[in-house]
Amino acid sequence: MKSRETSGKVAAFFDLDGTLIAKPSLELRFLAELQRRRAIPMTNYLLWLARAAWLAPRGIRMMRYANKMYLRGLCSNQVGAERERGQPPRQDSGQAASAVPRFFPEGVDQVAWHARQGHAIILVSGTLAPLAQEMALALVVRLAVRRIAASVAVRATRLVENDGRWTGRIVEDAMFGRAKARAVRQMAIDKGFELAQCYAYGDCISDRWMLDAVGRAMVVNASWRMQRLARRRGWAALTWGETRNLTQSAQRTQRRQDHILDSERLA
Repeated sequence: MKSRETSGKVAAFFDLDGTLIAKPSLELRFLAELQRRRAIPMTNYLLWLARAAWLAPRGIRMMRYANKMYLRGLCSNQVGAERERGQPPRQDSGQAASAVPRFFPEGVDQVAWHARQGHAIILVSGTLAPLAQEMALALVVRLAVRRIAASVAVRATRLVENDGRWTGRIVEDAMFGRAKARAVRQMAIDKGFELAQCYAYGDCISDRWMLDAVGRAMVVNASWRMQRLARRRGWAALTWGETRNLTQSAQRTQRRQDHILDSERLA
């Protein structure tokens, strides 16, 4: 473990969706709220389909992360409106655009541990930057409740704005896959982080490049593909929140079944 004297060169990079918070993703929650309020014009769906067709040769994930045409013409203050009116972001099931989904308690514990070590905390997410900023603020509040003063930086998918409205296009690259690794390496150059001593936390297979970029990779609530890769790479595997409860329940069920089989054999 690095000492606090050298901890300024260490960062902890956290994915959001599926890693610090349960799915569905922040953007899907936001989209559902916009649809509930009928804030998206029908023409935006057509623009989204046209953009998706153009991105299709580059793969499904590119269609998902790099296509924000459904937001074209919407005011950029759609996110965080309550905070701008002086009300703190609330934490609930995520039904409202300004509500903050629940963090996995173990995730907050891990962030708090890093903050106590003096490590930089950075959210690296494919979600919209305004949504990630709201989560960063909520995380700072949760750390403050524990009497931990820390800042949380964000690297997420940024949107192009024109006169306070989104154009539906993104700035540079969508923050997923290899783009996460590039962002991590660039931050290491800018901030002087020693990547061999840094941590990264991710849940899905597209996070593998970010995890490969650091010396201390942690797989959280991994899919079977990510579990298999983690075993090959020798990465630590963590289970947080609801997934942890489901895993423990499955393990208890398996133990009960094994006990029944053993009893039948003895009989």
